[in-house]
Amino acid sequence: MIELSKLKYNENGLLPAIIQDDFTNEVLMLAYMNEESLQKTISTKKTWFYSRSRKKLWNKGETSGNFQQVKSIKYDCDADTLLIKVKPTGPSCHTGENSCFYTSILESSDGITTNSSQILDDLYKIIVQRKEEPQEGSYTNYLFNSGIDKILKKVGEENAETIIAAKNNSKEELIYETSDLFYHLLVLLVNQGVTLEDIYLELQKRHK
Repeated sequence: MIELSKLKYNENGLLPAIIQDDFTNEVLMLAYMNEESLQKTISTKKTWFYSRSRKKLWNKGETSGNFQQVKSIKYDCDADTLLIKVKPTGPSCHTGENSCFYTSILESSDGITTNSSQILDDLYKIIVQRKEEPQEGSYTNYLFNSGIDKILKKVGEENAETIIAAKNNSKEELIYETSDLFYHLLVLLVNQGVTLEDIYLELQKRHK
């Protein structure tokens, strides 16, 4: 439990609260809490914030239905900022984006995130988008249109190629084939209506 007496509120009685996805570690949003909203967050296990513009408390999801179930609350070394890990039930941004931090100022030249779980989430979302909004010439749409047997055949082929790469003791080949296998597994999951969160939950249960 957080030691509330150690917290250092600013001159307006507020603390910035960074909200982070408990499964993917993606930063979802930043908002402010006063003592009352923090207490309500702790007691209800759902995020409550203080609106600086409306001068009142608000419960994330009260209008959109996109609630955030609180998993943990921590504070930083200066005790003036909160880090709250949550399980979101929908997009955290009012724009419909998963995270409020979707606009880039600077990215690495290869455009690849270093968050391993996030890159899988991003790829999963792209595959879902291809299924919902087919694009001509898309290999992903070709797999969906071909049906479950074709998808399973490709998963089997990529699995065999991953095994061969390992037997060949080639790190580069193994990385390449494993990436192919991951992609085709994600297509299979989307096709069967299984989310990555379902997988994360199962792995978390096994870890415990």
